[in-house]
Amino acid sequence: MRRCRFTMNDTPIIPATDRRDAPRGQEWQARVDQNGVVIVLTGDWIAVSGIRTDEAAISRIVESAGTRPISFDATGLGRWDSALLIFVSSLRRAACARQVPFNEQGLPEAATRLLALTTEAAPTTAPGVTGPTLVARIGQVTIGVWYETLEVFSLVGDTVLSAGASVRGRVRMRGVDLLTCMRDAGVSALPIVTVVNALTGAIVAFVGAVQLKRFGAGIFVADLVAVAMAREMTALMTAIVMSGRTGGAYAAEIATMVGNEEIDALRTIGIPVHDYLILPRIIALTCMMPLLYIYGFAVGVFGGFAVAVAMLNMSAATFIDETQASLGGGQIVFGLLKSIAFGAMIAIVGCRAGLSAGRTAADVGKAATTAVVIGIVGIIALDAVFAVCANALSF
Repeated sequence: MRRCRFTMNDTPIIPATDRRDAPRGQEWQARVDQNGVVIVLTGDWIAVSGIRTDEAAISRIVESAGTRPISFDATGLGRWDSALLIFVSSLRRAACARQVPFNEQGLPEAATRLLALTTEAAPTTAPGVTGPTLVARIGQVTIGVWYETLEVFSLVGDTVLSAGASVRGRVRMRGVDLLTCMRDAGVSALPIVTVVNALTGAIVAFVGAVQLKRFGAGIFVADLVAVAMAREMTALMTAIVMSGRTGGAYAAEIATMVGNEEIDALRTIGIPVHDYLILPRIIALTCMMPLLYIYGFAVGVFGGFAVAVAMLNMSAATFIDETQASLGGGQIVFGLLKSIAFGAMIAIVGCRAGLSAGRTAADVGKAATTAVVIGIVGIIALDAVFAVCANALSF
């Protein structure tokens, strides 16, 4: 508790606190006159002696000030630290709440600078000034999309040129980096690919069995599972899984390197960032996706086989015969082409999201989220393009 006094025309309005209860030397007085309120600070304001603030006295000071300013007289002030800043900040908040003028000129210069750092100025808008119009917003979005499209095409072009140069051995890409990326995008992804495709095949078989049993055509469940998994479900589900798993990881890894200035360091010492970081990831995921597709197709057919045998009492030989009869080599090739396109797109989106990230920890999360969201939406859109092309070719 500090010693305080509030006077008007030499008459105390708030009596001083008993000196025996107050910390030694920490005092303030408030004098009210026709020019305003002057806070006289004396003694040493040290936090160790207490930082309590008399809110009731401060409220009465602000009420008495009215529209007159509050100022300070610190000629008798001794040592001070955060205790003084806390007191002045409390008084300033109360004055701002009642729109009372507040003048900090009488305080020590160092205290004034520290208080300026804690000022919470509300954003103000100049009269008559409004935000951007709808046309301006559309223009900004359009320019942003156009710029990002150019960057993506530039990345794709660099990848194609670098891939051609790598065949001739003219790209500084380490083999160990490529093998590491292939392991991360291939073998490490087998567990989740197994679970997702097995459940997908089982769900397709279950839904088909429920409907086909009504027409006595339960035997065609094998045809449904084989064609659906080969043409659509395996490539689509595997790509979505890899977008969330590997595409997000690519974005987070590269965004972290951007934040740690590792990308800038590589460019400074003359190492091509694209050849060193981007190309191994794109090649690895593009090469691994067809293998994951074949594996996922086999697992998905096995899941449908388990449901067909359990629910329809279909024999294993019948299921295999129907699968072979309905499935042609063209279906598998179509799925392989889709998986290659999906893999390349996921890798490019993930790398681009990482390279365009900011330098904070929040930007790393935003880059990963952007890569996953754009990757999944792009997969579905690209799958629709493949469906339209297949329908046009009567495939």
